[in-house]
Amino acid sequence: MNQYSDLLSELSDFLYPRSPYYGDLKSEHLEFNAQLQDFSQRVNYISGLQTGGKLSSEEAYKQIHILWKQLKMSKKKY
Repeated sequence: MNQYSDLLSELSDFLYPRSPYYGDLKSEHLEFNAQLQDFSQRVNYISGLQTGGKLSSEEAYKQIHILWKQLKMSKKKY
């Protein structure tokens, strides 16, 4: 069971890499940084799907636009 959880942890680190935060250590900055990294990762996946022909340009644009609005709203929270 431990090997299985290690494998899942490694897979998660590979699929969702996180960079350390070097800015001012406030909880709101850390939370926004995590959301910004999540946004970046999702845009990367959407771009890959569109480039690979699995997603139309219009659908990719719509999904990225929605993600951008969510990120913008979270930024306004702080």
